[in-house]
Amino acid sequence: MEWGSLFTLSLSLVTILNIILAAIVVFIERRDIGSTWAWLMVLFFIPVVGFLFYIFFGRQLKQRNFYNLTAEERMYLQSAIDEQLMNVDYQGGLTAKYADLLKMNLLSSNAIISSDNEIEIFNDGREKFNSLFEDIRNATQEINVQYYIIQPDELGTRLRDELTLKAKEGVQVRVLYDEIGSKRISRSFFKELIEYGGTVEVFFPSLFRLINFRINNRNHRKLCIIDGEIAYIGGFNVGDEYLGLDKKMGYWRDTHFRIKGGSVDQIQGRFFLDWNKAANRSEKHPEQLPFRTERHTGESVVQIISSGPNSQTEHLKNMYLKLIGSAKKSIYIQTPYFVPDASFMDACKIALMSGVDVRIMIPNKPDHMFVYSATLAHAGELLPYGVKILQYEKGFMHAKTIVVDQEIASVGTANIDTRSFRLNFEVNALVCDEVIAGQLHDLFLEDSTECSELTLERYEVRPKLAKFKEAVARLLSPIL
Repeated sequence: MEWGSLFTLSLSLVTILNIILAAIVVFIERRDIGSTWAWLMVLFFIPVVGFLFYIFFGRQLKQRNFYNLTAEERMYLQSAIDEQLMNVDYQGGLTAKYADLLKMNLLSSNAIISSDNEIEIFNDGREKFNSLFEDIRNATQEINVQYYIIQPDELGTRLRDELTLKAKEGVQVRVLYDEIGSKRISRSFFKELIEYGGTVEVFFPSLFRLINFRINNRNHRKLCIIDGEIAYIGGFNVGDEYLGLDKKMGYWRDTHFRIKGGSVDQIQGRFFLDWNKAANRSEKHPEQLPFRTERHTGESVVQIISSGPNSQTEHLKNMYLKLIGSAKKSIYIQTPYFVPDASFMDACKIALMSGVDVRIMIPNKPDHMFVYSATLAHAGELLPYGVKILQYEKGFMHAKTIVVDQEIASVGTANIDTRSFRLNFEVNALVCDEVIAGQLHDLFLEDSTECSELTLERYEVRPKLAKFKEAVARLLSPIL
């Protein structure tokens, strides 16, 4: 066969393959319009590479009963939800004020409400891990650890060694990490822990550690539960950079909760759903845990909201939208990436035009230049509406926090982008408590002293190259 004929045949095959993939994207997977057009552009403008991108980044998960819950387990959970739906309006205070938000989370994300929580806030990595290691050392029954990133550096090694010591004492230790996020480690890193009875699982592992067809669908959650009584949830992963030891990133600003109370059951339940999926076995299910109430003296009302590619509903994005829509005075947001969809942008614009004080804090030391350009593009779009964009200068801003009216707040793992809303497995703690919300509000103001403000005047005179980068990044933002 002549080279010309071979080229023509190859081109025809690629074209046919692209048409088939385009049909799958448009008619079968039924994505949102923005990501559909973005994938069509990738497939048709870079045919061969676009196909490979789709195989590794574009495929969607099955959504029906992803965690393989039985009918009995789903019925048990539904009974708890139905009971809370009948009572949430009558609890008074902020619970009644935000009853519609709490109900939405109950119905969409099975987010059980607990009202007896004690919460401690950490915004410094050293303080967070010192507290975590102390709680680990005091554990007597079990320790369940789940992180997107565990690095084989000094901090990661210290965590492993602390867990190994507890396994030697007979404490049940489980470690779950994400294959892509924790690409620098393997199960051999935990060899001694496993020898002493600890168990380690990997979420969506790679084939021969070389090929992973789920690069986009990663488990971004960061949880630790000790003895079913204490839980940690927030933005800190495990690595020296989270202690501010990375010279390139500098000080690492993040937010994490330490919780005691009824919401620990929900965090524990979330861990076991992911654990059983990764381990391909059933040790526990949250629906088998009693929904204990009023076992602590705390007063914080908490919901644990989860979201992931296994669901058709973007639970965490909807929670953010509802929070923004409920604001009367102020909305303070901290996020490393601000690449929202049109609905989120519209919600912010409506709040701004309603006279709400909206402030968004982003890093001025990006870890992903392309995403940073998309962040600036979206932030710039809000500047004419009166938003205050603050760029954190002290180091890297990694906190995922939103505080509304100093009354209600969310802290967790979800960034404000399509990846967190639709592609990754995420979890946030929503807190109705003026004290906790006030503390987070004050932390935001304290961080503001380490920021420069991106004004409309500064934004409009940015270099032409920056404008070009933002235009391209914005175009592809639905699949970032």
